[in-house]
Amino acid sequence: MATTASPERVALAHPDCLFIDGGWIKPASDATIDVVNPATEEIFLTVAEAQAADMNRAVAAARTAFDKGPWSRMSHAERARYLQLLGDELKQRSDELADIWTSEMGILNAASRAGIPGSCSVFNYYASLADTFPFIERHNPAVGSVGLLVREAVGVVGAIVPWNAPFKLIAYKIAPALLAGCTVVLKASPEAPGSAYIVAEAAEAIGLPPGVLNVLVADREVSELLVRNPDVDKITFTGSGAAGKQIASICGSRIARCTLELGGKSAAIIFDDYDVEAVAQDMAKSTPMMTGQVCASLTRLVVPQNRHDALVEAMAAEFGRIKVGDPFDSAIQMGPLAMARQRDIVERNIQRGCSEGAKLVTGGGRPAHLNRGFFIEPTVFGNVDNTMDIAREEIFGPVVSVIPARDEDHAIEIANDSQYGLNAAVYTNDPDRALRAARKLRSGTVGQNGMRTDFTIAFGGFKQSGIGREGGTEGLLPFLETKTIVLDAEPSTIA
Repeated sequence: MATTASPERVALAHPDCLFIDGGWIKPASDATIDVVNPATEEIFLTVAEAQAADMNRAVAAARTAFDKGPWSRMSHAERARYLQLLGDELKQRSDELADIWTSEMGILNAASRAGIPGSCSVFNYYASLADTFPFIERHNPAVGSVGLLVREAVGVVGAIVPWNAPFKLIAYKIAPALLAGCTVVLKASPEAPGSAYIVAEAAEAIGLPPGVLNVLVADREVSELLVRNPDVDKITFTGSGAAGKQIASICGSRIARCTLELGGKSAAIIFDDYDVEAVAQDMAKSTPMMTGQVCASLTRLVVPQNRHDALVEAMAAEFGRIKVGDPFDSAIQMGPLAMARQRDIVERNIQRGCSEGAKLVTGGGRPAHLNRGFFIEPTVFGNVDNTMDIAREEIFGPVVSVIPARDEDHAIEIANDSQYGLNAAVYTNDPDRALRAARKLRSGTVGQNGMRTDFTIAFGGFKQSGIGREGGTEGLLPFLETKTIVLDAEPSTIA
């Protein structure tokens, strides 16, 4: 039986154009990008594909707007007003943004409709920092009379977002950048460009000054031109580790600033005082989120050896009940993977896990009742050794490995034995024990009894999970440069 989801049509005003220097322009060529609905395998949207000349034009517009336009010279309060208007305008289009998210990458529509308003509010949050963040700090200098530490905009920002949660990540990149006084070139993913177009339309609607935000869609070769352009002062990127390494290398060669939010292979340690049935129930809720296409997803469960079989049995029962299908159906618990190539990657990793000797407990194939769409069953492996590829490589799908450990120290050792360090969890009823373990884990976030990532505080990783943080006040800092000013006497004003 086929899925019943149909490609939701969205009313983009100018899908055949690029948003550059405050207006919609025709691209340098007639090249386009087709976006495929992963539940139906039908074309959902077609947009213009930017070429090298288009990217150069966007960067030039952002450079001129920063160097000569009013944006960087406005007060933070003036820029905050635009952010408030932008957030409010986007909230008016929440339903469109939610349907786009589902149609582009397969997230459950109920989840997208619940999540989009919070992402809209990111603009309002950063607007609120205009009055509270210490953009200027007074110090007592070793020489002179007045010392000031001033935080100023880093300059032109290239923001590159992925396909799994595009609107959320757009918000957490461009909102702090705009508050800081930066101008932005937003490069959307070819697989999920719709929300970026909505953001551009919202920027036009509120009268954001020309060149402050430029939006285009490009593939890898043209995207790399954004990273290499000497007029771009900073790159903020979320995506794969391989792409992140390339971006870091390019930025390093020209001493450009960059923040990178990359992959994860996040571990959850289950201590002996916590019910394994409760763990399985929690994982059955979190793993289907975005069909496991979440960098912070808990994909390694580290459990005492004597509780391994009980956890595996509970996981098999819970995962076996997960309903897979049409993401617009309110009865469904997990939608498709975002694209054919992602399904192929997940299937190859499942096959690799079997060949490595791990025990396939449940799942592992395409649901028998779905004859189209990029679907996969939620999958659990038991008796996994942490040296196996399925325990070390980011699969980016609903695949969980259960790994036995001798004791608590061994469990922490296993959790830390990874090139990644993005997220982690500790399942225990004792908060003191959870805190002790959390301080030993080399991870950007650690939650007690579940996946507890929180962008309102900060999000980012250790090791190859990235550089820098997004969200909260920590997410504003990468868009600022610090300047020390030492004066001989008190100025008439400090602004």
